[in-house]
Amino acid sequence: MAFRKAVKGTLIGGGAVATAFGLSQFFEYKKNQPKWAQLAYVEAQGELKVPFKDALPTREEQLSTLRKTEEFDVLVVGGGATGSGCALDAVTRNLKTALVERSDFSSGTSSRSTKLIHGGVRYLQKAIMKLDYEQYMMVKEALHERANLLNIAPHLSAPLPIMLPVYKWWQLPYYWAGIKMYDLVAGSQCLKSSYVLSKSKALELFPMLKKDKLVGAIVYYDGQHNDSRMNLAIALTAARHGAAIANYTEVVHLLKKPDPKTGQEKVCGAHCRDIITGQEFDIRAKCVINATGPFTDSLRKMDNQKTADICQPSAGVHIVIPGYYSPDNMGLLDPATSDGRVIFFLPWEKMTIAGTTDTPTEVTAHPIPVEDDINFILSEVRNYLSPDVEVRRGDVLAAWSGIRPLVTDPNSKDTQSICRNHIVNISDSGLITIAGGKWTTYRSMAEETLDAAIKAHNLSGGPSRTVGLMLDGGKDWTPTLYIRLVQDYGLENEVAQHLAATYGGRAFEVAKMAQVTGKRWPIVGKRLVSEFPYIESEVQYAVKEYACTAIDVIARRTRLGFLNVQAADEALPLIVEIMGKELQWTEQKKKEELEAAKNFLHLEMGYKACSEQLSKTTEISLTASEIARYKKRFYKFDKESKGFITTVDVQQVLEKLSIHIDENALHEILNEVDLNKNGQVELDEFLQLMCAVQRGQISDSRLAILMKTVEEGLDLRGPVSVDRSGGGV
Repeated sequence: MAFRKAVKGTLIGGGAVATAFGLSQFFEYKKNQPKWAQLAYVEAQGELKVPFKDALPTREEQLSTLRKTEEFDVLVVGGGATGSGCALDAVTRNLKTALVERSDFSSGTSSRSTKLIHGGVRYLQKAIMKLDYEQYMMVKEALHERANLLNIAPHLSAPLPIMLPVYKWWQLPYYWAGIKMYDLVAGSQCLKSSYVLSKSKALELFPMLKKDKLVGAIVYYDGQHNDSRMNLAIALTAARHGAAIANYTEVVHLLKKPDPKTGQEKVCGAHCRDIITGQEFDIRAKCVINATGPFTDSLRKMDNQKTADICQPSAGVHIVIPGYYSPDNMGLLDPATSDGRVIFFLPWEKMTIAGTTDTPTEVTAHPIPVEDDINFILSEVRNYLSPDVEVRRGDVLAAWSGIRPLVTDPNSKDTQSICRNHIVNISDSGLITIAGGKWTTYRSMAEETLDAAIKAHNLSGGPSRTVGLMLDGGKDWTPTLYIRLVQDYGLENEVAQHLAATYGGRAFEVAKMAQVTGKRWPIVGKRLVSEFPYIESEVQYAVKEYACTAIDVIARRTRLGFLNVQAADEALPLIVEIMGKELQWTEQKKKEELEAAKNFLHLEMGYKACSEQLSKTTEISLTASEIARYKKRFYKFDKESKGFITTVDVQQVLEKLSIHIDENALHEILNEVDLNKNGQVELDEFLQLMCAVQRGQISDSRLAILMKTVEEGLDLRGPVSVDRSGGGV
């Protein structure tokens, strides 16, 4: 009854005001919207020539084009979402286009997002509360772009319902009005209408939710995507349309020449270096676009050392925890954390992603997630989950930090009040800079940037043609494509679904390269690691997608490094071996790649923060009975009471139970706990491990689980009887 009254009050009260305002905006939108916004899908691709529809040029061929082309119309610096979007927009306007990226495509901010394609619920709230028309228009534009992006890459994106739990009755009409406004601003491009849930229904859909004081929930829809693969799809689509693109190619300095009319120095290209080979060359272009994200000001200062900074970087940390923390197809939004931020809690790639933080930071190419931010996110998650669900630090499978390139507001006190809108700036020398913005609005940002470039440099390009232009793999994708992969190639169902959702219509190219397993089923498709659907042929295919390092494969071609750092670490030797064959690496090069990738996982993907949960200084806070129990377990392996165990000790005990574990794997298991790194696990180290496991700082410790399992196995066997021991008189 109380629930019905609240909903009724919502309709009559604040909700009615919001609805009236929203409807007025909706009709204004329907009246004034541009023609493209009325169409969710436009057959733009059929009107364009695609020179490389089948096979892409190799990286060497792309570099050759960059070196030998006399002059490009446009040179884009930066291979993130915005830079790749600019290249695609330019090349589809029939402009001769080049793009260079000093690392890998999507290696920065574009691969470290919350994985949402959204207009921004909280930005709409700020727009209404502060009567900020600019933020309102930003949300409106983003919602239009959301619809377009979901249409042009259906294999990489999908609508996602997100629940907003309500714990106070008065909040129900307040949040309902705001969410319904979000629907109305989207207009005809609203994904699905939001709705209110009772307490019982909310718990049915999200059983992990905290029940105490819950009065109901509101569910709304936004989009979700695989961000790095989406970025790569944009870049590859540009390449297929004829853009010359190259990763691991850095700008050393900008090229300039005097304007024949004014005598003023104008940017006319860039002197670049191929980081892989060290070769340097010039790329000449009528227009240079700076789309370097957090590094915007670095390139601007390369143009003019005295120029003022226009970007203020902000760090956002995310964590990945096991999939059982959330339903398979329902996200959660915490609209007001303890310090005023917003936390999303979302299912992603069969795991759960939680974030983000929002703190000022220094610009770096290798941001590192810090323990304080990880614990903050875990603390906020605990506030919304049932006490039955123990949120453990040890369940953090990966963590990363991304740097947002926010546009600086000189009057702002902190980054949280800065609007995520963008600016297009043209310097005196003609350098075009696109800065700020959101992942979702990359396409409209690129369109605006190219419009400005064409006008400023008198280029002969036509209007933008990227609305409705299908991205690489999207055209031939269907929801049932994976069934053909299973039937035609004999792939596992899970692997086939993964390939279809990652490569779209090009999944067949990956399947054709898959190795025969030698088993009855699956026929082809050897996995890189057992618990994830990534297969060996994806590494081979990644090289065709311009992957140059092992990091490119674990972080951006597959998402293994973002999902589980230990699994990624386990897969690395095989990945390096496969890439070594494809790229003719020497043994020394393989060793360097393996080390670099391990370092990436250790620092940038949270492995270091996780491993530091067990250290030499970890306090042993166990009861006397617990210590006695764990000592008993330890001495089942340390038969000679040496005070430590080695791989030999463990191997001898395992042999009694007819259990075989590879010696290298056993060494790795002990090394995780060997704090002194002396090749043995001492009693104190084992007790520190068990203490950390009890506290939830560490979960799924292989040594802890192994020793417990072996102890139980030995206890079940019991003592060997005399008549079976071969002894007696």
